[in-house]
Amino acid sequence: MPPVLADILAALCLPALLATGVLARGRARVRVRLAAQAAELAELRTGRTELERTSCTDALTGVWNYRYLQLALDREIARCKRRPAERVLAVLLLEIEGFAEIRREHGYQRAGAVLRDLAQRLAMEVREEDVFGRYGGEEFLVLLPDTDEAGARTVADRLAWTVRRHPLALPSVPVLPDESGSLPGNGLTAKVGLGLLPKDGSHAALLLRAADKSLTAERHPVDTQGKLQSSV
Repeated sequence: MPPVLADILAALCLPALLATGVLARGRARVRVRLAAQAAELAELRTGRTELERTSCTDALTGVWNYRYLQLALDREIARCKRRPAERVLAVLLLEIEGFAEIRREHGYQRAGAVLRDLAQRLAMEVREEDVFGRYGGEEFLVLLPDTDEAGARTVADRLAWTVRRHPLALPSVPVLPDESGSLPGNGLTAKVGLGLLPKDGSHAALLLRAADKSLTAERHPVDTQGKLQSSV
């Protein structure tokens, strides 16, 4: 190709080549910007998820809080209403007694630590599909989907047993024998109330009222081998 013709072609192609380079650099900048935006969105989603989790978690014990329990109860009731012939729901209201003495003897901070430790232990006593949370003070609420009355009473026995037998990280805690004189307890007791859907109603207020009314003193006879005997 003659040099003159090559120069002419180069002159004609130069704008296109420059435009291609500019376009490539522009695309690269767009990709960088999009990647940065995606990272920012992911960070925002993570922050939002953490914020939502925090807003539904009890600050002291780390289990679900009152707000989440209300939402979860409404959700489970709605699920039961969609299939009323097949679905049941049990609600347990667990009231722990004995923390007044701990606060008096060891202070509020130590009592709070004991409550947190006990709440975490109780949460391990329910199934993954169950909902366990702090209802207020030393009260906890447990939602048991697809659980009949017999199954709910078994869970109630287990939770009350755990309250009474869980070791407390406290100095100089007196060891108290139970009625049979064996398996010393920790000084805490529990009352457990039960509400059932559909037996006690199909609204949250009715189930909670039934659970509150049925709160009874813990009664857990233990034989000489330490085996729990159902008594509720």
